[in-house]
Amino acid sequence: MLSSFNEWFWQDRFWLPPNVTWTELEDRDGRVYPHPQDLLAALPLALVLLAMRLAFERFIGLPLSRWLGVRDQTRRQVKPNATLEKHFLTEGHRPKELSLLAAQCGLTLQQTQRWFRRRRNQDRPQLTKKFCEASWRFLFYLSSFVGGLSVLYHESWLWAPVMCWDRYPNQTLKPSLYWWYLLELGFYLSLLIRLPFDVKRKDFKEQVIHHFVAVILMTFSYSANLLRIGSLVLLLHDSSDYLLEACKMVNYMQYQQVCDALFLIFSFVFFYTRLVLFPTQILYTTYYESISNRGPFFGYYFFNGLLMLLQLLHVFWSCLILRMLYSFMKKGQMEKDIRSDVEESDSSEEAAAAQEPLQLKNGAAGGPRPAPTDGPRSRVAGRLTNRHTTAT
Repeated sequence: MLSSFNEWFWQDRFWLPPNVTWTELEDRDGRVYPHPQDLLAALPLALVLLAMRLAFERFIGLPLSRWLGVRDQTRRQVKPNATLEKHFLTEGHRPKELSLLAAQCGLTLQQTQRWFRRRRNQDRPQLTKKFCEASWRFLFYLSSFVGGLSVLYHESWLWAPVMCWDRYPNQTLKPSLYWWYLLELGFYLSLLIRLPFDVKRKDFKEQVIHHFVAVILMTFSYSANLLRIGSLVLLLHDSSDYLLEACKMVNYMQYQQVCDALFLIFSFVFFYTRLVLFPTQILYTTYYESISNRGPFFGYYFFNGLLMLLQLLHVFWSCLILRMLYSFMKKGQMEKDIRSDVEESDSSEEAAAAQEPLQLKNGAAGGPRPAPTDGPRSRVAGRLTNRHTTAT
């Protein structure tokens, strides 16, 4: 059964243009072609990259963050409470029935709010963890961009994407292109392995989709000998990714002016590469020029479908960037990354508690009477103006 599935899966019509067979892409007379089994080396490479990342974050990233002045905010630990902990883990981090929970635990509404606020803070990553993650990605993306540019600089298809289809699929494999491609695939596999442990932002689902699409694209493009166009997609993405990670690092260091300048540069590069070059050069050549001398086949539709999914993600992230740029133009400085959570201070919800005296009486029926708020609303408002949030 397995052999039958393998034979069906690797049919020529799925992967190659019409009238082309796998036998034409066998190595002969010193001509080497890409083979799907070559990508198996990406699995151990991903584990090697994971080990390198752990060593980098511990022995380089963490000391570097402290040397550059990145400091974690002191967090107050919550008192053990089985009822609230169970609700936090099963029902959600922001419960609606706070009055009922307060009555069940013999706490005031304000104490219950404070418990959930501090418990949420405990699950948020510290700044040093964010800095270590960003510095590792910055190092890889920058190295990959420089390495990829050196590999492709003298290739004709970098400057004229239509050359990606010259004599396709009878295009030999160069060792430098193979190792760069393998390194990129291993890196994205390592990102997928680390997803449950890395910093989770509000676009977490989109990041997961992006990583899976990237791995499938690289695997398919290598197997179908679409390396030329695949290499352009990789280089185009790497050209802005390292700028984003550099912007994060500077933000965690609280160098506001440098962060603002870097973010403006990143935004320009991102918009130009993802919203101009990608659709006009990459999508155009894969959709139109790739079939100018041959008919479409399954791989043509599959590959273009994945590229279109990437473009939708580009548009989604562009909208987030535009929102941040609008805030920058309105207020004169860059604010927090809208994808990230902000650490909550203990006074962040006291105003809401002060405005709910009736709820304090009715919600805790049958239980202990909640204590009054600490002072008049003006005092609470004064404390609110002095609160601070951590950089994300």
